[in-house]
Amino acid sequence: MSADFSKLAPLCKPRVSFEFFPPKTPAAAEALENTASRLAAYGPGFMSVTYGAGGSTRDRSIRTAERLGQRTGVPVAGHLTCVGASRQDVDDVARAYWNAGVRHIVALRGDAPDMEAGFVPHPEGYRSATELVRGLRDVAPFEISVAAYPEIHPEALSAQADLDNLRRKLDAGAMRAITQFFFTPEAFLRFRDKAAAAGITAEIVPGILPIGNVAQARKFAGMCGAHIPDWLLRQVTDLEDQPEVCSQVTTALAAMMCRELQRHGVESFHLYTLNRAEPGIALCRLLGLDAVG
Repeated sequence: MSADFSKLAPLCKPRVSFEFFPPKTPAAAEALENTASRLAAYGPGFMSVTYGAGGSTRDRSIRTAERLGQRTGVPVAGHLTCVGASRQDVDDVARAYWNAGVRHIVALRGDAPDMEAGFVPHPEGYRSATELVRGLRDVAPFEISVAAYPEIHPEALSAQADLDNLRRKLDAGAMRAITQFFFTPEAFLRFRDKAAAAGITAEIVPGILPIGNVAQARKFAGMCGAHIPDWLLRQVTDLEDQPEVCSQVTTALAAMMCRELQRHGVESFHLYTLNRAEPGIALCRLLGLDAVG
């Protein structure tokens, strides 16, 4: 009897985007350009480059975004926060992005330097991501994305307050929301349904993070309020000294989650790469995307 693997066939070809962080050394920059070039073969809608806390990677973020756009030909989105900076300073960064050829901004309030003290706006700065979105509209005609939190932002007063904040950001002029990572399809689907019930019609793109390092994933999840289910931890906890095997397992699990989201109508995925090519390539292949060129 021959096995029927038809159910393993990709449901449809999704849209993907990839996120990177700015490299710290010339060698890391060269490695990132190679990673981005390999992932560009899968036709991403855009690539994004993060922005360090308090603008700590300002120049590197702008330079990296410009370089990746030139190297790959893929549109690049630059992250921008308003922590610890005046409106003038933030607007200057936005103009620098524009002058570097970046036409897409991921607008974020940003994390407070002292998480326990909480976010305190600069006296002459933007007080929220909503204000930042409005300000960017006055700088240049950027395409703007904002953040969303399927399991609620850690500082939100309630799930409804978090949804209200998302609506304000979108009403201010953002085109889409990209979610923080999560580890079960239900987390995203519940959030999407609640957003729709609240009248939010903009696209909400799920952020996907294959776990490559268990300790790092725990740290990231703790910072953003993402829940790592016990069954997933059991799959990977004893693989901490086998990072390649861990990556293979978690990439397969991420692909299964994405396939489940596809079955519920999700068509776009934002992949947190941690500047590694292989998990992103594997996910693209498992989701039915072929390399071009």
